[in-house]
Amino acid sequence: MIIHTSQVKLNVEYFPSLEKNAPFVFLLHGFTGSSAEWIDIISDLNNKFSYVAIDFIGHNTSSPPKDQELYTANSLIQQLDEVFNHFTKNRFFIVGYSMGGRAALSYTVHHPKKLYGLVLESASAGIVDEKLRKERIENDSKLIKMIEEKSIDEFVEYWMNQALFDSLKTLSKKKLAKIQNSKFKLQKVGLINSLKGFGTGVMPPLHDKLHLIDCKTLLITGELDKKFTQLNSELVNSFPSAKHVVVSNAGHNVHLEKPEEFVRAVNEFLE
Repeated sequence: MIIHTSQVKLNVEYFPSLEKNAPFVFLLHGFTGSSAEWIDIISDLNNKFSYVAIDFIGHNTSSPPKDQELYTANSLIQQLDEVFNHFTKNRFFIVGYSMGGRAALSYTVHHPKKLYGLVLESASAGIVDEKLRKERIENDSKLIKMIEEKSIDEFVEYWMNQALFDSLKTLSKKKLAKIQNSKFKLQKVGLINSLKGFGTGVMPPLHDKLHLIDCKTLLITGELDKKFTQLNSELVNSFPSAKHVVVSNAGHNVHLEKPEEFVRAVNEFLE
């Protein structure tokens, strides 16, 4: 299903509840991901809710425009707001993974009264330290250069073999191949502009605004992802009402590595 926002066309996967006036849950994927990775998760989530998995600008079959400005935090917030308003005028939930978590957080600090609740999986609030921000931007610049010079297949191979995703290798060969194959369809311009417009070093850090988020918040990280588990154990105290769940034997991508545990945590949160 294609939603025409004022800026771009975004692909979404819509799973309506059979219940009348069911609250909405919107799911946001990570960098190089797509709405498809949420479909199995949605089938096991509480059926009293309607679910919408959104493909970010430049990902899957959503528009991959050349204008870098359309990939910035402010543009993403505007695009998401138009999609949310297309489906509901009531309050809703957002579930965001990694880059999707950063986008969800960016949206929520600007529209805190629109949410019932927020789930952030392996997400950060950006980078405050100027030196670390510059280092991250430099690293992303190297990544951009690789995307420009290599084929998409070569980039995906490199991306999936990062230490951050080591624990994905515990998945079955079939499941791992499915994840990789979905990434081979990515377009260079979408990836490059996503890094330039909304990389972790580029996005405005949100740490001093987290106190504005008065809806309940759930932070989920994998035990094997030491960096993000430590980061979120500190971040949880910045929210007015937040809980941090650490999933055993999972890495950065909890919803793919330990779907049952992820679903259990989210369902408990939605109740």
